[in-house]
Amino acid sequence: MSRLEEIAHRHDDALLSEGSRVPTGAPILELKGLQKNYGYVQALKPATITFLAGEVHAIVGENGAGKSTLIKLLTGVIPRTAGEVLWCGHPVELATPNEAIARGINAVHQEVVLCPHLTVAANLFLGDEVNQYGLMRKKQMEKMAQSVLDDLGFGLPAGAPLGALTIGQQQLVATARAAMRGTQFLIFDEPTAYLTRQESAQLFKLIRRLQGEGVTIVYISHRMEEVFELADRVSVLRDGTHVGTRNIGETNETELIALMINRSIEQIYHKEEIPIGQPILETRGLSGPGFEDISLTVRAGEIVGLYGLIGAGRSEFALGVYGRQPVSAGEVYWMGKKVQIRNERTAMDLGIALAPESRRDQGLCLNLPIGLNINLPVFNRLSRGPVLSRSDEAANADRQIRDLSIKTPSRRVLASSMSGGNQQKIVIGKWLSHGARLFIFDEPTVGVDVGTKAEIYRLFAKLLREGAGIILISSYLPEVYELADRLHVFRGGRLVGSHDFHAASHEDVLAQAIGV
Repeated sequence: MSRLEEIAHRHDDALLSEGSRVPTGAPILELKGLQKNYGYVQALKPATITFLAGEVHAIVGENGAGKSTLIKLLTGVIPRTAGEVLWCGHPVELATPNEAIARGINAVHQEVVLCPHLTVAANLFLGDEVNQYGLMRKKQMEKMAQSVLDDLGFGLPAGAPLGALTIGQQQLVATARAAMRGTQFLIFDEPTAYLTRQESAQLFKLIRRLQGEGVTIVYISHRMEEVFELADRVSVLRDGTHVGTRNIGETNETELIALMINRSIEQIYHKEEIPIGQPILETRGLSGPGFEDISLTVRAGEIVGLYGLIGAGRSEFALGVYGRQPVSAGEVYWMGKKVQIRNERTAMDLGIALAPESRRDQGLCLNLPIGLNINLPVFNRLSRGPVLSRSDEAANADRQIRDLSIKTPSRRVLASSMSGGNQQKIVIGKWLSHGARLFIFDEPTVGVDVGTKAEIYRLFAKLLREGAGIILISSYLPEVYELADRLHVFRGGRLVGSHDFHAASHEDVLAQAIGV
């Protein structure tokens, strides 16, 4: 018995053991007319879906299609309005998270919901600490946690503070925590959004291992290649409605996209022929924490792509350009003139906008309404002397909501209640109000569906036509490969390759990023 199996065995009880009696391929969880209403709004219309023991069942759909609502219902976070849930053939309530966990239903969420101030080991054992004589056995838990992490092949330090890890590594910790809890039904919500290629491979290996042990996997992703690589079956949600389930071998990406958005997308990676103008930004030998000797140019009408594994120095370079972290050497030229960008205010005054990697932590004020978030960079322009113009504030917010097709009944809705794709539109919208000349987009389509991706890419084209330049940072190679006019490859904090549009193959770019 592995250390993972030994620890998971501690969670066995009467509820959990029900799942172990279901043979592979038989129904383990059945949803019959499952429905969730918020007042007059139907977040999930009556859905009937059957999940089979030991299968990987993908769920796909646009942002706002009902995927998050479905997760919350299955994990006991919210109560259902109507319908029936059968677990191992028996009706269940799933009224609380504790009931769901006790039955072996767990979820790994896109946004890590652990404690960054605690160690990795403490997070793994959170709520199930090892105690003796009333004292917590921290060393013992750390040793056990390290054994589990090594057994999973994650290579993470159990004694390190969780907050010291990358977002992708924190996601792996959340996955290990779920695997330790004796799960029979494990939901992954966009699990590779922040993972490197190597980390994704480790996750896929774990998923196949769990599946081999009879665990049912629900895999929610906007990345179609992952769905077709992992899933046995796939269910499609659209506007809160379950529109169909397909065996993965009997469908294709075109059919799934048509089911998801009820229309065809002729070209997801929207790229127009736009004349490239004069340089907006030029860096010469720029160095700082996490990056060294970076020289590149961004011109009007141009997308400059930065590709590399997480931690390669791409985001660190962008933060240096934006003045969020100090620069130790090198020069920056703005519109041909040498400048010193010592802080974010200087960058904003010049006309540089940053849509950061973590929109929830760094790009939004989640507890504020959408309208306030959109207007944050431009409140000085919406004021008449010391008095804020409420009419101008409302007009500006409503215009951005309309132009970006942000799905909300009102500008007064809190940003925290919006889907990932709509949150990303809010981040972009506030900088459109600002009127920047250089836009830095760090992982702009993480957790965003194909329809919203196409909208964001068309927005890029609009910015370029208006004379702006774009720095596009992405861990998703097809994105930067298909959109960037000039693609720079980072590894170990250095720029190790530069290519014009489609001048190098995917394999060449990846080899430079990995260092083989």
